[in-house]
Amino acid sequence: MHEQLLDFDRPCTYPYCQWNPLHQAGHVQLHAPVSKPVISLQPPWTLIFKGEAVTLTCHIAGDKKWYRWYLGTKILREIPANTLQVQDSGEYKCEIQGLPQSDGVSLTFSPAKLILHAPPSVFEGDPLTLMCREKPDLSLKTRTLYKNDNELIDLGKNPSFHIKHAGLKDNGEYRCTGSETHCCSFSSNAVRIQVQELFPRPILRANPPSPIPGEPVILTCETQLPPQKSDVQLRFQFFRDDWNLGSGWKGSLRTSVPSIVGNEDPSHYWCEASTVPSSVSKSSQKLQLPAWVPVSRPVLTLSPPGPQAVEGDWLMLSCQAQRGSSQILYQFYRGDVPLGSSSATSAGGASFSVILTAEHSGTYFCTADNGFGPQRSDPKSLSVTVPASRPVLTLRAPRTRAVVGDTVEFRCEAQRGSPPILYKFYLEDVILGSSWAPSGGGVSFNLSLTAEHSGNYACEADNGLGAQRSEETSLSVTVPVSHPILTFRVPRAQAVVGDVVELHCEAQSGSPPILYQFYHEDVTLGSNSAPSGGGVSFNLSLTAEHSGNYSCEANNGLGPQRSKTMPLSVTVPASRPVLTLRVPRTQAVVGDMVELRCEAQSGSPPILYRFYLEDVILGSSSAPSGGGVSFNLSLTAERSGNYSCEADNGLGAQRSEAVSLSVTGLTGSRSGPVATGVAGGLLSVAGLVVMALLLYCCLPRRAGGRPTSDPSRSPSHSDPQEPTYYNVPGWMELQPVYGNVNPKAGDVVYSEVRIQEGNRHAAASNSSFGLLRTYLPSHGPATSQQPSRPQHSSVIYSQVKVASPPVSTALRS
Repeated sequence: MHEQLLDFDRPCTYPYCQWNPLHQAGHVQLHAPVSKPVISLQPPWTLIFKGEAVTLTCHIAGDKKWYRWYLGTKILREIPANTLQVQDSGEYKCEIQGLPQSDGVSLTFSPAKLILHAPPSVFEGDPLTLMCREKPDLSLKTRTLYKNDNELIDLGKNPSFHIKHAGLKDNGEYRCTGSETHCCSFSSNAVRIQVQELFPRPILRANPPSPIPGEPVILTCETQLPPQKSDVQLRFQFFRDDWNLGSGWKGSLRTSVPSIVGNEDPSHYWCEASTVPSSVSKSSQKLQLPAWVPVSRPVLTLSPPGPQAVEGDWLMLSCQAQRGSSQILYQFYRGDVPLGSSSATSAGGASFSVILTAEHSGTYFCTADNGFGPQRSDPKSLSVTVPASRPVLTLRAPRTRAVVGDTVEFRCEAQRGSPPILYKFYLEDVILGSSWAPSGGGVSFNLSLTAEHSGNYACEADNGLGAQRSEETSLSVTVPVSHPILTFRVPRAQAVVGDVVELHCEAQSGSPPILYQFYHEDVTLGSNSAPSGGGVSFNLSLTAEHSGNYSCEANNGLGPQRSKTMPLSVTVPASRPVLTLRVPRTQAVVGDMVELRCEAQSGSPPILYRFYLEDVILGSSSAPSGGGVSFNLSLTAERSGNYSCEADNGLGAQRSEAVSLSVTGLTGSRSGPVATGVAGGLLSVAGLVVMALLLYCCLPRRAGGRPTSDPSRSPSHSDPQEPTYYNVPGWMELQPVYGNVNPKAGDVVYSEVRIQEGNRHAAASNSSFGLLRTYLPSHGPATSQQPSRPQHSSVIYSQVKVASPPVSTALRS
């Protein structure tokens, strides 16, 4: 290797030229690589008919002392000349003193009848001749040339095909055919033509690479010729934009870069290399010399564009200055906080990416600086929208258990999310209401509870980036029990001792479980629970003590509710009565007054009593308030026999045991005229009436104007208008006996004095004693009819026994 100074005006004809600027202006330094010899052929074919000769020439620059030739690896000869004629097939090489061997050239001497000759190498712009040649002993009349098996041209008798300037379009496989007249046809060998590049596209270089405006710069246009074309001359031209700076055989140009004014872009430089004549011409790429230009104000762009972005998105910030010499340093800021920086060697700008969070909302800008001071972009505002997070639903009730009528506050809140947020409240997917939170946070929704509000609640938060649903929260609304209803279920219309009565208590509304309690006169009978709601029953086997007022109570933990009081009267069946006889002496005698008393020890009133003599009913009486009744009977001889009584309160009659009574007759005759008895009786009645009036006026009066009476013999105290019966012989011992007064019939004469209640004393003083009536009742025990009487009057009865055994009946209760 050696260095050589070349004048700018000297043409570049060397096989390889690389121009490097020297410090001395106007000179370039040539580095010539070590080359090897090149073999040329004459004729320029590698396939030759056998018997013909080819002359080989070994080319190298300068004169050499000797040349050595090789056939394969065998040295053919060493001679001072650079040519050698050969007729043998094989690969030939040449060697020159002190240099490496040349590339080999393969020659083939063929016995074929027809050969297509082509040069061993073809370069761009070279003339290309293809020759379809037959052996000398043949005479072809027609020849045809083919390219890639397609007929290219009919050569006729002309054996040659010429291409003036070969190019890449001429690459391909060629062959030819020929035929003799009235005879044979022949086909040549195939030849592949590969047109080689004469020189590569030139490269324009500048020194210095970043010139200062106004200072000189050297431009060089670099390319390379192959060794086989070292004799080709190239012409160079230099351009700035579309302005021709100069041309010639020089491979370099000295010029200066103009200053950039205003918003002008730096100029583009390029060069062109061409052969002479200009059959091949190639241009370099344009070069923009990076003159030192202050950076312009950069422009910041956000991607995705717009003032809104969503958390989690990628944000790309791009900063670009339209002008400015490289190297440019770009820096990115949010507020006054630097985010990052990047350098750019070209005008492409720089970018910075970040994954957005809520904290990335703010104002962004960038700066560009290439040493002349930073330039700041206009600010860009960005608001990062945070999707609403899954909200949390909370319930606030005034007590542990939610009760109908309570107001429950539902609060829905998303912990994260950009406002405004729309909240919606749901009960089993049915919307209850909605509310906005314009500044974020949560909202509340109040609901007055009813029984239908039990179920699963949820809420939803939505700020335009997709609704988020909370987890479900269950709410059970407890309904206080209503006043229960108590009902009785008895096997018959009247409840009877021994029956099983079902007490049913039921509240029409109320959340289960419900505890029911049953009361008798505020005494707890028992309790029962209804775990699923509804009512419960309580069975009670009745006794006499179970009469009274009943109630029940329902409680589900929200306060007991009491039913209305229900009365129940338990009817006690009358027990077997006891019959007792009361006679005035040890031996009952005809004419005695006997009292028959019948009493059942137990039994609900009223009780109807009946008296029997040998199953013949004597009479009946009712005890409205219970207890027993009495029946008075005046004995006759026919009254001897078995007596019994019966008690009945509607639940079945009960009969007493029979009691025997024997009546003994009296001595003496009691016969006489009836008139005598009646007359005596009337006189007696008159005397008794006077006595009765005196007693009525003198005895103390009870409240309300009624005379005092013996309560043991009063049939009733409930009706003030009912008459009161008094048995006069019970007050005094007035028992006159009238003989022979109707001795057989036993008639009794009653006198009745009726006193008007409004003026009793006046009636007593009346000379006629009011109304005086005499009744002769019909025969038969206890069958006397009381005459009708005016209202508001008092009646006093007196009875007089006739001489014959009388029958006098009066019922006492």
